[in-house]
Amino acid sequence: MTPISPPPAIKRLGQNFLIDPNIVRKIITLAELTTTDAVLEIGPGRGILTEALCHAAGHVTAIEVDPRLHAFLTERAVHLHNLRLILGDALTTPLEHLPIGTIVVANLPYYLSTPLLFRLLAQGTRFARLILMLQNEVANRLVAKPGSSDYGVLSVMAQYAAHISKAFKVSGQCFRPRPEVDSAVVLLRTHDLRGRRPQEDEQFAALVRAAFAHRRKTLSNSLRDEGYDARKVEMALTALHLPPTVRAETLSLEQFLTFTHHMNGLT
Repeated sequence: MTPISPPPAIKRLGQNFLIDPNIVRKIITLAELTTTDAVLEIGPGRGILTEALCHAAGHVTAIEVDPRLHAFLTERAVHLHNLRLILGDALTTPLEHLPIGTIVVANLPYYLSTPLLFRLLAQGTRFARLILMLQNEVANRLVAKPGSSDYGVLSVMAQYAAHISKAFKVSGQCFRPRPEVDSAVVLLRTHDLRGRRPQEDEQFAALVRAAFAHRRKTLSNSLRDEGYDARKVEMALTALHLPPTVRAETLSLEQFLTFTHHMNGLT
């Protein structure tokens, strides 16, 4: 039987296939995998990283949305007995079957990286850590500190769920076709948030989004415009010793948490 040829990239799916084995080795090293680890890969593409993951880990689940690539990988990976290939959308594919402590290693499609990241982080302790290839701009936002132009909702919400470090940049020459943007690999070690009530998480997320909804306005005005009680906002600012002119991008994660507690009478 004639082997299936690697299918060409589809631009609308954000397909840029990793081709550099050195970058694969760096990702595997960063992931610190053992033969007892379970791994989730999203968007395995042509399988260069998938094969390395199968050699390093105990079991690999790979979710591929493109039927052509799924067929190609099914044939190519027939010798990888610890690989489970799933044809599906990573935004909707059930993840509950994955064991607690699973490690995510993925080159995320850039146009879906933020919603995919939020979905993965919402799983809490199911994923012990995530090693993700992202657009460099998104990586900078993930690790941004208060006061920087990159700091925003993504920074606060991601840092609430995980400790994040930017490991290394990746040149566009490492992909085919070559992307128009720079890439970077980030490492996220998830926090154990089991002690928090779902209501607290929802209140925190809602306040952070409201705080950054009008970046040019002060924090108090932005929250007021999003429906928060002006008197409660004033009292929370006073409790945190923050001036009424403070803007959302200057508050740290800890200050946002304390602010949320004051707004909802939890302190």
